[in-house]
Amino acid sequence: MAIKLNQETEERLLSSLQRYCMKNFDEEMGVLKARLLLDFCLREIGPSIYNKAVQDAQAVMQEKIAEVDTNCYETEFGYWTKK
Repeated sequence: MAIKLNQETEERLLSSLQRYCMKNFDEEMGVLKARLLLDFCLREIGPSIYNKAVQDAQAVMQEKIAEVDTNCYETEFGYWTKK
């Protein structure tokens, strides 16, 4: 599954990549190079990050589902046991 970014996010990421290269490598990076690097990151690194985020979300949801059993349980036929 390809990761699609909206235009504003993509532009901000491209600008950030250019700024990062200038600050850390003292090298100017044009928009084309930044776009190619961003594309590589999205294709190569993006799926690993996406999959980890999905796994984390699933774990949280499974915890919440497990809580339903204890939080949403009412003893049946308990009228006569009340004093």
